[in-house]
Amino acid sequence: MIPAWLRAAATALQFLTRLPIPGGASADPTRFEADIARALALFPLAGALIGTLTAATLWLASQLWPLPLAVLLALALEARLTGALHEDAVADLCDGFGGGRTPEDVLRIMKDSRIGAFGLLGLAFALALRAGGLIALPDAATAAVALIVSGWAARLLMLAAMLAIPPMPGRAGLGGSVASQATPHRLALALLLSLPVPLLGLWWNTQAMLLALLASALFLAWFRRLVLRRLGGSTGDCFGFAAYAGLILTTLAFAAHR
Repeated sequence: MIPAWLRAAATALQFLTRLPIPGGASADPTRFEADIARALALFPLAGALIGTLTAATLWLASQLWPLPLAVLLALALEARLTGALHEDAVADLCDGFGGGRTPEDVLRIMKDSRIGAFGLLGLAFALALRAGGLIALPDAATAAVALIVSGWAARLLMLAAMLAIPPMPGRAGLGGSVASQATPHRLALALLLSLPVPLLGLWWNTQAMLLALLASALFLAWFRRLVLRRLGGSTGDCFGFAAYAGLILTTLAFAAHR
């Protein structure tokens, strides 16, 4: 019998990565809800683990190549590690919001597997901002810390978005079923369990960490209004977009106070 906390950790990693982790969420709908509910509190920690693996790749690559090339190699490995989960959400949301006029149009475009001009530009700028922010940092050690902290912040922001933005009426997808398990208690528990990560950010660069938290809060307020106005509620892509915004905002905050 797998302990509940171990199943929750496996579920969080299965949801956020493509790692072959055994013992995750049950296929039974009732047990799945319980597993994912516990896993939500571990999302920021899982994000920090993803950031740590990416940071290790960057540091090792920086021993052989200049920082810009090391950054690109690390981000490529991260995309493989996560299955480009959040990047896909960025492209879908930019396509839908850029090309759709009504909520129905937006959803139809977002479901289309093809990428359009808005999605291509949105994803390109998102990747460029993140890579550029990491390259602008003074050394590989600072870039590694930024990757770890931004991985944490991204999944915390995603969890906060699940709480702040109600699901789109009449839609019951995987994103909605996961978001329905988000509660203020689980958000607080997620912050408590992962507290050493933001403390690392505060110790390394207090101004950058505070700026990242402020920028994330402002983004969430703006994004909530945008999603409610354009869609009337959230979808899974909204949460993925919020996560990638957290990666970008935290990276740019560290680049602003390098």
